Amino acid sequence: MTDMGAFREAAIAWAAGGSGDGARELAARLPVRAVVLLEGLSDAAAVEALAASRGRDLAAEGVCVLPMGGAMSVGRFAGLLGPTGLGLRLTGLCDEAERRFYARGLELAGAVREPGRAGAAEEPGAFFVCAADLEDELIRALGTARVRELIEAEGELRALKTFLNQPAQRDRTSRQQLRRFLGTKKGRKIHYGRVLVEALAPGRVPAPLDDLLAGL
Repeated sequence: MTDMGAFREAAIAWAAGGSGDGARELAARLPVRAVVLLEGLSDAAAVEALAASRGRDLAAEGVCVLPMGGAMSVGRFAGLLGPTGLGLRLTGLCDEAERRFYARGLELAGAVREPGRAGAAEEPGAFFVCAADLEDELIRALGTARVRELIEAEGELRALKTFLNQPAQRDRTSRQQLRRFLGTKKGRKIHYGRVLVEALAPGRVPAPLDDLLAGL
């Protein structure tokens, strides 16, 4: 585990009720300058894949990409790591349905309430909102035909066809079907968080993801 990975795990343990000594020590030693608060592992995979595609090492830059295990935990993490805690700069990415949790959590933690698009990440506490969720943003950016090609290249075309034959999928759009498919198997969303981002053309990165990285 890298030092930044150790800080991330220490922060997660702290938010779960453990001692904050390890997180404090690592934050000072590394040092950590910013934390990206994300709902889950698939979002983290996408952020890290985009950074890598642009030749950036976020950990070396002092940025911790932190999947919280759910948006409702944002207030807890923000309180421990933000202005009222370790004093780190906070930013993040969330689904539209979870915007209120981010806004409220950052506000209570003393961070600026700044849900944003381009440029907003320059403000402390800025966060970025996906229209539905990140998977939907990526599917729209790539197009459904390209996403199907990527699924086939990953050896999952048969699984996709089986899924599409289910009665519940018949009245959904292709984009809705693909979005749903990505969440039907443990680990699939995480895997495709990386695969879909790596397939994006430079000018096709969804705005929330692009703006988040640009502000770090």
